[in-house]
Amino acid sequence: MAWIRIGFGRFSPFLSNLKITLSLKTVQNCDSIKTAWIVMLATPVRRNLDLIFRVGGEGGEGVISTGELLTIALARSGYEIYTFRTYPAEIKGGHANYQVRVSDQTLLSQGDMLDVLVTFDEEAYRRHVKDLKSTGVLIYDGDSFTPEPHEFTSYNVPIGRIASEKVGFKLSKNVVCLGALSELFEIPIAKFHELLTEKFSSKGEQVLEKNQKALLAGSDFVRQQIRKIHTIKVGYTRAHEKLVLSGNEFLAMGALVSGLRLYAGYPITPATDIMEWLARELPKVGGVVLQMEDEMSAMGAVLGSSFVGKKAMTATSGPGFSLMTEMIGLATMAEVPAVVVDVQRAGPSTGMPTKTEQGDLDMAIWGGHGESPRIVIGLTSVADCFTGIIRAFNFAERFQSPVIVLSDQYLGHRKATVNKPDLSAVKLEERIRPSPEAIQNYRRYLITESGISPSAVPGEVDGAQYTATGLEHDEGGEIIHEPYVHSKMTAKRARKILGALEFDDLVHTYGVEKPEVAVIGWGSLEGVIRDAIGLANEKGIPVAALHPKLLNPLPVREIKNFLKGVRKIIIPELNYSGQFAHWLSGHIPHLDIVRLNKCEGIPFAPQEILSCVEEVANHG
Repeated sequence: MAWIRIGFGRFSPFLSNLKITLSLKTVQNCDSIKTAWIVMLATPVRRNLDLIFRVGGEGGEGVISTGELLTIALARSGYEIYTFRTYPAEIKGGHANYQVRVSDQTLLSQGDMLDVLVTFDEEAYRRHVKDLKSTGVLIYDGDSFTPEPHEFTSYNVPIGRIASEKVGFKLSKNVVCLGALSELFEIPIAKFHELLTEKFSSKGEQVLEKNQKALLAGSDFVRQQIRKIHTIKVGYTRAHEKLVLSGNEFLAMGALVSGLRLYAGYPITPATDIMEWLARELPKVGGVVLQMEDEMSAMGAVLGSSFVGKKAMTATSGPGFSLMTEMIGLATMAEVPAVVVDVQRAGPSTGMPTKTEQGDLDMAIWGGHGESPRIVIGLTSVADCFTGIIRAFNFAERFQSPVIVLSDQYLGHRKATVNKPDLSAVKLEERIRPSPEAIQNYRRYLITESGISPSAVPGEVDGAQYTATGLEHDEGGEIIHEPYVHSKMTAKRARKILGALEFDDLVHTYGVEKPEVAVIGWGSLEGVIRDAIGLANEKGIPVAALHPKLLNPLPVREIKNFLKGVRKIIIPELNYSGQFAHWLSGHIPHLDIVRLNKCEGIPFAPQEILSCVEEVANHG
């Protein structure tokens, strides 16, 4: 399904014909879900496995594809996986690396030190060798460089020469690398054969044959030329069924389940794969994907679709989100539901498009002119991308408000094993409709105790006509600029989103029951913080963590209850200024906060947070 380009003047009639009936069976059977489904083998040979692999090299040489194929092979061997990748913004060139943590236990973060480092070139070695355990294993191409003396085990696997001499195609060195890894660490080679068949069979028998040959060439080299002296082994593990998905993919799937029927957007890293996924699947349930000319028009299309009663969404990153702010204000003023996903990237302006940061919180809460209240949600994990986007649509419909959903590159591109969602448990909210009595004297913006007014769909009921405008208006939608009207309507719009605080599951807490030291984080850092808290508790440190899912309005009651008896609060954030620390301090003054800020374009490791916890616990 190609993306549909359509101008403002032509999309309105089309939108009015969109189907809004949600078929969970259709969603469950969509191609992307079926291809993501992993059936695990039941030949257990090992328990308590926890390993971290990292592959590094020049972008364009197959580093990312090596990591992705390794990830799926490990998942199909029965393991939990958790990935992190970083790559250059250029189309070709620049350093890239892909990390996958593999375990037979549930994984919460990317982990700390590496067990296996695979370097395609010397730059990758120089960048990453500091992260390799002294007991780890280095695989390097000795035709490119020779590593310095070291404690860890190392193997020279000349993947470029093997690809050229044994396959006749140097670019197949990434597949040669996979064959070598399979033999070195007992990763079932059959899984790689399956993956190569799935990936290359459509490109012809010759292409598939060359890749299968490259895989065997790597495996044969290790078996014939290398004497293994390490003890790291993978093998198979227990049988179970999991999905292997990125945060962006699971978010798109959740939007489909929510009843999404129009997605409008403009391509931007790192959010584009949401649009790509929906372009394949949304038309199968009667929906449409529109690639618009820019982010302003994308937001306009979302509001037009929502205005006529269809659930609509857009996704972008910081620069595109900036362009949407005026239209988000229109959604607030006209009380039109809209879901906006911001997959955050690093830096202002174009910044670092392929790196991660939590730099858009202030803009998500405050971005816009005038008083423009909106609900803001922070997604916390790959699994939460599915449930969180469903909640965002429910909030948008219930409170007839724009809902900003904050993800980031770290979370959006992270792949993890997740349970198949229980679609029967999904509860969907719809906007309140006016009663027959209310239609007799319909007032679209009726001031109510909750601030929520019954919303009629244009053309659905005779007598429910009204004006939807970005100008200030009275209860009936008539444009009016009287001071008392503006005061009452501003209060109404602010009051209604406070209803989000009455929902369940607004915060998650971890650690001891009565902590002396607390960690409060938000967004994609949840798993890293949980790992750090677990390590601290094992050391006897009385620490706990709280992670809010709702960022605006902030669940102050739950946070205050959690902080009773706490003497020190650590707030880790992937930004320079401590945006959440400022936001929290504005709601709960006089807190003793230690700010732990990282602004490098890469996420925290658990050890970084643990070190801060130990310092605060021991020295205050």
